[in-house]
Amino acid sequence: MTAEKTITIDTEKELVSHNEFGTFFGIPQATFDKVWSRLRTADGNSVVYISMEIGADPDVFHPLRDFLLEQNITESDDPVVDTFIRKYLHGPRKIPNYSGGLGVLAGDTLKSLADMHIPVLAVSLLYREGYFSQFVDSKVGQIDQATQWVPEETPTLFQLRDPENPEEPLEISVPFFNTQDEPEQIRAQVWMKMELSEELDYFVPEFLIDYKLPSSPPWIREAAEQLYNAKTMAMKANQRRMLGSCVLPLMRALNFTAHTIHLNEQHGVAVSLHLIQRELKKQLGPGFYETMSEQDILQAVETVSQRIVYTIHTPVKAGHDRFPRAMYSGINHKVCQRILDLLAQDEEYPGEYNFTALAMRVNRAVNSVSRLHRDVTRRQFPKFADKITAVTNGVHHLTWISGNRARVFDNHPELAGWRDNPGVFAQLGASVPELARDLETAWKKDNIALVDYINAMLRTHRNQMLETWIDPPNYLSRLPETPELEPDTFTIGFARRFSTYKRADLIFDDIATLAEILTRKNQPVNFVFAGKAHPADEPGKSVLKLILDNQEELYRKSNGLAKLVFIPGYDMLIAKMMVSGVHAWLNSPKRPLEASGTSGMKAAMNGAPNISVMDGWWVEGYHNGQTGWKFGYEGPIEDANLSEDPDSLLYAEDSLSFYQLLPKILDLFYDHPDKYMQIAVNNLRCNVPIFNTHRMAAEYVEKYNLQLEPDTAAAVKSFQRLYQSDTEQ
Repeated sequence: MTAEKTITIDTEKELVSHNEFGTFFGIPQATFDKVWSRLRTADGNSVVYISMEIGADPDVFHPLRDFLLEQNITESDDPVVDTFIRKYLHGPRKIPNYSGGLGVLAGDTLKSLADMHIPVLAVSLLYREGYFSQFVDSKVGQIDQATQWVPEETPTLFQLRDPENPEEPLEISVPFFNTQDEPEQIRAQVWMKMELSEELDYFVPEFLIDYKLPSSPPWIREAAEQLYNAKTMAMKANQRRMLGSCVLPLMRALNFTAHTIHLNEQHGVAVSLHLIQRELKKQLGPGFYETMSEQDILQAVETVSQRIVYTIHTPVKAGHDRFPRAMYSGINHKVCQRILDLLAQDEEYPGEYNFTALAMRVNRAVNSVSRLHRDVTRRQFPKFADKITAVTNGVHHLTWISGNRARVFDNHPELAGWRDNPGVFAQLGASVPELARDLETAWKKDNIALVDYINAMLRTHRNQMLETWIDPPNYLSRLPETPELEPDTFTIGFARRFSTYKRADLIFDDIATLAEILTRKNQPVNFVFAGKAHPADEPGKSVLKLILDNQEELYRKSNGLAKLVFIPGYDMLIAKMMVSGVHAWLNSPKRPLEASGTSGMKAAMNGAPNISVMDGWWVEGYHNGQTGWKFGYEGPIEDANLSEDPDSLLYAEDSLSFYQLLPKILDLFYDHPDKYMQIAVNNLRCNVPIFNTHRMAAEYVEKYNLQLEPDTAAAVKSFQRLYQSDTEQ
């Protein structure tokens, strides 16, 4: 998505900047210096954002590459600059440091913080094998394979250099303890990705810590290889420690002073343990571990809590890190043991430490990611109910609105300024026929792009069937003449992590009924699915396999009207193509186990209505049928609703509700296209102003207690006025 940028440079060489840690490309020197200095202020007026994963692939949003192409900058007579330009225009465009929604949300958040000029730095880990690459076989299902990527060749990554020896990479020393309770310093290198603002006038530095060095012990190197490496419980615990323990050493090395620390989930909560120990040492002296009392620890906790903002992202048990006490005593210092004994008790499992409970205890503010999730979290953690608030998630509108849609919005004066302020969509009138017409034209183009991609994929899979051992994951590829998807056929999209509570296979619970709905009026439907199951989630893999197994029966029973396809290798580029190319977005979790969900927000950014259970964000995004449809259980939340037991997943009840709804949607799409387009326009008016990360980030900035420049503060206030997640409206 491109638009003429207001930045003015006389030569491409002005995009090069330097400091003691290296040479960087993408931002003028004055801007670079401004950002860096704001992270070094004596008063700590900045924020550290810690996330286990960050998804911001340059192939879906890359303002620098767009600018170079707009200005026809394809080379330079300066060899250093020329190398940068060629890498940015032609180098790899994937950074596989994310698994799904949590990481993509983190990336979207950082982009909005950059657009808003908020002084933030982000910290995550660099995984040399990334998250796994997905192959899908019709007989086997999902096949996991290590991802191969080379950070050194990735154009948006910069390895920081040692100021004392610029020929060598910067290394930080991270404190650990071995099994004999002896201190051990682990070395790690530092990479930086600049999350650039749309106007190239600000950036948020994202630091990725690389532990996989020859000098590192094997248990560190192995834990550093893959995101969510959970071959053993100890490895999982060590990976969490690696994230939280590197934050303070990194800040010391870079002379950063941020006072506020934002935990994007509890994975990095080890930073709190280090801060507590530092506070105890400050109050009691170097021998604090011999003299500290329980009251001393609690006093240190109160001090440290004033620095922490914590966001919890899921009510699902698998999302809350628990580790056996006996195991953890073998990988951590005895001081940590005493702190954990006091703060990380798990009332349900007394033999384990609960790191979500620890994060809940040590903070000045804790929030859920939707209003319904707030209510669920208060039920799950009643001790902390009074301080749990809601900040409903959003998505970065500049990333997820398709190029075709963006050009439409650029050309309609009522949406002037939408790139800077998605709140302008609220100004749309009830009837905007010209916008609806242009939106429909853009939608057709995006639908054709998706259909063309799928048809090419099906042909490729058919050819691969003859050349490889993998049976293609789509029944259509195995037919003598591969049937093609047709543009303008009603297309439902579903793409997210495959987990049992998300119920990807819900609408196929009764294939005969589903097929009969389509054949009743000869109304064809494309069902386009994508997503990965965690490598260790065998039930999730089974759900994915069921999607493949249902393809043939659905096709035959519907007389070819239903084409169910699965797109393997799900990533951000496929996600963007799907949310802009489908006609409706399906979300079918068991209520209330979907804390928020963001894929449906991305569809709404493009006007596509949602067909969803009343869970997560849709409780707030559903406007009495104006923006989409609801189905399934929506009653009060009781403890029984939180069960993930297969027998409690309400397949029969909720699938029946979907079957009762679907004919109405098909009739509207095929027989009343103008009314369908009105729902799309309603989505733009009602949901774009709310479910964007500019608004979400503004709500977080309020929790950060930052002193902002007047223009920035005014912009933040304007976004805060769009919506207050914690206030029922």
